Amino acid sequence: MAKASPDQKGGGAVATPPAASPFEFRVYGPRNLPSPTWRDLLRSSWKNADYRRMVIACFIQGVYLLELDRQEKRDELTGLAPQWWRPFKYRLAQVLVDDRDGSIYGAVLEWDRQAALSDYILFRPTGAPAAVVALRGTLLKAATFRRDVQDDLRFLAWDSLKGSVRFAGALAALRAAARRFGAGSVCVGGHSLAGAGFALQVGKALAKEGIFVECHVFNPPSVSLAMSLKGFAETAGELWGRVRSWIPYVGSQAAAADVSGCGRGEATASLSREGMQCRWLPHLYINTNDYICCYYNDAANGTATVAAGGESGKGAVRGGGGGRAGVARMVVTSKGPSKFLEAHGLDQWWADDVELQVALNHSTLIDRQLRSLYAAPPAAAS
Repeated sequence: MAKASPDQKGGGAVATPPAASPFEFRVYGPRNLPSPTWRDLLRSSWKNADYRRMVIACFIQGVYLLELDRQEKRDELTGLAPQWWRPFKYRLAQVLVDDRDGSIYGAVLEWDRQAALSDYILFRPTGAPAAVVALRGTLLKAATFRRDVQDDLRFLAWDSLKGSVRFAGALAALRAAARRFGAGSVCVGGHSLAGAGFALQVGKALAKEGIFVECHVFNPPSVSLAMSLKGFAETAGELWGRVRSWIPYVGSQAAAADVSGCGRGEATASLSREGMQCRWLPHLYINTNDYICCYYNDAANGTATVAAGGESGKGAVRGGGGGRAGVARMVVTSKGPSKFLEAHGLDQWWADDVELQVALNHSTLIDRQLRSLYAAPPAAAS
């Protein structure tokens, strides 16, 4: 056994273990979230909406730490990231890398059958996804600042991330996972302006192809310049339509046809909102004190909610469930962090003391974002 070297005073130095990182799972992670056991074969923890939310939030935290591990040159043995998925019997299957700066912005995590067998879990519990595509948000570090903020500005300016290299990479990874395991066994999740924005938009892109994967977005972006201008144009269009209906030009067949067409369009839009079934239902996690995502729950934005269980964990709706067009399952903190940085943080979503309200939310904002999925077919030419 090696001897400890003496200190400057001549006494024997006492070896002390290295200080724990503030981002270690046992320090920063959830306190009362159990790891899967053989009992999950009988009653799966993944059926619980709270458990599902907390685990997916942990997976996204692991992606943040993948990039920090890379920057701080931690290897597979010393890295912090694996601590955030191994307890739940998942493994890192693919790292999503931005080739422009080498930064890690996402990861594909798959059910680890070998790790599960070591704990006598013979098969994947009911409800546990076979693969999860997790996407991180913005990291204000020198190594990633430029590309992260570039995507943030892209969304704020255009209300879209489709022109980003990361969008293409995330979409390809999600599509490949859905083809391999089946869409019903795949989940995508993201946090903050970039991560949640990418998750929502790649999930929507696959939904347009008829591939419906479960989507969980934490603190998703709700404001953009493009969306504001579009909302202004739509409002102006509605006002002009009302003015024309008040002063019709009687005797003009064209005007009569125009008014009739306007009414038919409104009826079609109403039918689309009320009658069409929603095939893709994203899950949104909102803190109203976070000004990045708070407008999803803005009463002035035409928000209408249908209770889906007053208590956290009740009324869970899986992706691909029924509902109206432009509807999302929205989970709002009723008692959570009030300061912006804490309200925007990911850690609140695995906290034990968070109080949540669950509802099916139909608002102008959600309807605009999902409208292209449920647009009514064009009317047949007369």
